[in-house]
Amino acid sequence: MANENKRDYYEVLGISKDASEADIKRAYRKMAAKYHPDVNHEAGAEEKFKEINEANEVLSDADKRARYDQYGFAGVDPNFNPNMGGFGGGFGGFGGFGDFGDLGDIFGSFFGGATRSRSNANAPTRGEDVGARVEITFEEAAFGTERNVTAQRIENCDKCSGTGAEPGTQVDTCKRCNGRGTIRTQQNMMGMVVQSDSPCPECRGRGKKITTPCQRCKGKGKVRRSFTNNVKIPAGIDNDQTLRVRGEGCCGNNNGPAGDLLVSVRVKPHEIFTRQGQSVYCEMPISFTQAALGAEIEVPTIDGNVRYTISEGTQTGTVFRLRGKGIPFVNSKSRGDQFVTVVVETPTQLSKEQKELLKQFEQSATDKTHPKRKKFFDRFR
Repeated sequence: MANENKRDYYEVLGISKDASEADIKRAYRKMAAKYHPDVNHEAGAEEKFKEINEANEVLSDADKRARYDQYGFAGVDPNFNPNMGGFGGGFGGFGGFGDFGDLGDIFGSFFGGATRSRSNANAPTRGEDVGARVEITFEEAAFGTERNVTAQRIENCDKCSGTGAEPGTQVDTCKRCNGRGTIRTQQNMMGMVVQSDSPCPECRGRGKKITTPCQRCKGKGKVRRSFTNNVKIPAGIDNDQTLRVRGEGCCGNNNGPAGDLLVSVRVKPHEIFTRQGQSVYCEMPISFTQAALGAEIEVPTIDGNVRYTISEGTQTGTVFRLRGKGIPFVNSKSRGDQFVTVVVETPTQLSKEQKELLKQFEQSATDKTHPKRKKFFDRFR
């Protein structure tokens, strides 16, 4: 974007030239949320979003803002060198002796200087996530349930409201860094001045001085506490899946958003059923007589027993499907199916009379009653 076509950065964010750092931050968040390409698909929204980011990059940086206020767009051009009357040759092409930008970071890392950082030590940052684990039954996973989950998180101290100062005492701006949280050092190397930022040793990067620390949190402004949260576990959740409860993690810094509570779910194995996705599987033993003559049997499901008619001559390994008797899909009214594998149980501990009856049956059997056996022996003839 050529300079002559650029809008004033203050105009882009809709703020005045005496706007505070908090005003800039607030305006940027509002404008960025409005024109972000993921939410605004109007023509020109992406260019608008880039313009907003460019304005924020300059105005949220104290050095860049000062140069912009004094020199306009030229002051934040990487080739601008006020010490050489504007856009100079030689080393001026790097941004001037006074500010090497990213090159200063490289030199600082080689010669003992701290890496230069343009981030604000007092900027809002998101809190960390915390984890917990719950164990539920197979049926609870299928139909949903609730659990009280207990975990630990970092919270703002309730005595000092997160300031770190004893109530009734004052929190002062650090005079050494003027509230920035960092201090700038300079090194002369080969006739060049290399600048680097490092955490202020006076306030330890906080930008604030606490004269009377809070007795409860020892001046940290944060305490670790256990908490309990009632978590709704949706129907259809599977083993080792994780639920995310927004905003229930550790508190953020400098009014930043809280992290999340991540709940890992373990589903206990079932005595009868197994699961693959939304399908339920089980093996169903039936008697020799039921398999031979056919029968109406009771089949267990996660909804309770249902009646099912098997046809005569049913063999071991036969699979039948019960539609809609599987696991519900998460956040849906649809359900999977249940698959039942038939296992014909050979009778044991027969009485003398039962054995005699089976012998009579065997003697009366023909190849038609045992086609698989006939086919097997036909291969050897």
